[in-house]
Amino acid sequence: MPAPYPPQIQQCSGPLSRRSFLEVGALSLLGMGMTDLVRAEAIAKAAGKSKREKAVIFIWLPGGMSQLESYDMKPDAPPEFRGILRPIRTNVSGIEVCELFPGHAKIADKFALIRSIHHDFSDHGGGHKRFLTGRIPATPVNTVNDAPAVSSILARKLPRPSSGMPACVAGVDQGRHGIDTFAFGPAYLGPSATPFMVAGDPSSADFKVQNIGLTPDMEARLDDRMHLLQGMDKLRRDMDKSGLMGTMDEFSQRAFQMLTSAGVRQAFDLSKEPQRVRERYGMHAYGQRGLMARRLVEGGARFVTMVWEHPYPGKTMPKNCTYNWDSHAVNCDMYADARWRMPCYDQALSALIEDIYARGMDKDVMIVATGEFGRTPKISTQIGTATGVNQPGRDHWPNSMSLLVSGGGMRTGQVIGATNGRAEYPVERPMSPNDLWATVYSHLGVNYHDSFDDLQGRPMPILPFGDPIRELLPTSAS
Repeated sequence: MPAPYPPQIQQCSGPLSRRSFLEVGALSLLGMGMTDLVRAEAIAKAAGKSKREKAVIFIWLPGGMSQLESYDMKPDAPPEFRGILRPIRTNVSGIEVCELFPGHAKIADKFALIRSIHHDFSDHGGGHKRFLTGRIPATPVNTVNDAPAVSSILARKLPRPSSGMPACVAGVDQGRHGIDTFAFGPAYLGPSATPFMVAGDPSSADFKVQNIGLTPDMEARLDDRMHLLQGMDKLRRDMDKSGLMGTMDEFSQRAFQMLTSAGVRQAFDLSKEPQRVRERYGMHAYGQRGLMARRLVEGGARFVTMVWEHPYPGKTMPKNCTYNWDSHAVNCDMYADARWRMPCYDQALSALIEDIYARGMDKDVMIVATGEFGRTPKISTQIGTATGVNQPGRDHWPNSMSLLVSGGGMRTGQVIGATNGRAEYPVERPMSPNDLWATVYSHLGVNYHDSFDDLQGRPMPILPFGDPIRELLPTSAS
């Protein structure tokens, strides 16, 4: 399992896989269970009316982006809090963002900033589990889930796309595809509820999504093998008390659909995009994963997670920078790291938002960009492991964080919530990650008051608490 940083930067390990995972083709499988919205969509389709299914693009920023260097700047705070980066105005009066976000500044009417989400878990593992499951984790460390990740719940609750596209997809760096690396684990929902993992840098010339292409002769042989396996599995299924046989059935069916679907293969193929579009997103991992996310939701995916860690994975980064957003002073000079990383983030995210709106997808596709927590309001200094010099950084801070929401028919061009003058804690509209997830579930038409049975047969609610963020909801739904 690769370290989250190059060998010379090992002080804060960041999100890291804690156990091995039995990979069965790495294919997501989807459960049944339609909500009222999904039933309505099915009825509309049956009546011959075209209706785009709702989708979410979830941009995950492991390590935790600093609120004070992004969306909640405090220019009037003392220097040891505000730092050296300055805010700039946007096209919405009263909304300011970091000076490294000129792309954001042009489209602030198309997103909302939430500044008052917070929780209590300051370790990467605990923060990942708390945020990505919507539950209070049993332990404050490691990334092995005791409750299913939101993506696993959606894999069970959303209907299967007829195109053969997995409902839930996740894009990660090569070697970061272990299901426990980012607390994406399904817990008691089982391995068939994991997202389809796409590992590698899609900006590389040799990038290829594994296991979704077949030659015609291979398709014929696979079809014959599928019929044989299905017959054998049905004979033995009643004898299997663990449910593994049923899981393998689903994996085989999903693999077959993906392998033989030209539409699925094309959705993952970025070479189908004009070069000018690829360059608009940015020829780096952030940009090309953002573009792939747009193509995947167009192809039928419902919940696409794109993990943005190293903008140029596999390439040497400046020694005063770090692998992901974990901007401790021992890891990096946080200002050098911001100037290296944030232009890629700004380019990719602003291009994705503009593209969703330009294509008329903004009512149906919701974009969320966040990490597991914020950073300490007060700057610390320390000798950097790689640089050997004293440099500034910020540590973990779950007491306040900022995130961005766009599209989804939401009310944008606004800031929701506020922190005190040093971005230490919320003073207006305090919320938890669960309020965000209640909003996401509502957008997707999933009843978050519903439940699943755990391994002991006990009903476990999808979301134990939380309410949709009313300020975001369309006027008719608020």
